[in-house]
Amino acid sequence: MAIKRVEPPEAARLLSEGWTYVDVRSTHEFDQGHPEGAYNLPLLHFVPGAGMKPNPDFVAEFTAAFNADDKLVLGCKSGGRSARATEILMAEGYSEVVDMRGGFAGEVDRTGQVTCKGWSARGLPTATTPEPERDYGSVKARGSGSKG
Repeated sequence: MAIKRVEPPEAARLLSEGWTYVDVRSTHEFDQGHPEGAYNLPLLHFVPGAGMKPNPDFVAEFTAAFNADDKLVLGCKSGGRSARATEILMAEGYSEVVDMRGGFAGEVDRTGQVTCKGWSARGLPTATTPEPERDYGSVKARGSGSKG
């Protein structure tokens, strides 16, 4: 099944209808700015001296924190990681998950031309401090409590 991709204005509309935004960027990227109300659950972690490395616990942490029927919008920096995370979660049985094309910073082609403006470039609401219980440490810990 093909993943459903939406651009930032459509993602904002879905959020206004009760969908949940999950930012799959690293904690460092998330802390520099993210859509208001976003949860952070990295697909990749930044490892000093080694760069970006896969989060081996991504699926386990995600399934512990969110139900398979939760309505979820996934986003990242430009759309690549969130597209991959959406594919992974669909394979795990998530049925109401969409990828936000353009991510937070915007999608560019190989020449550097913007092909889809991101969340921040469109002037949509952003934050640099997560709402309570929405930072990665809190989301990761949700596995010991209730979901969603």
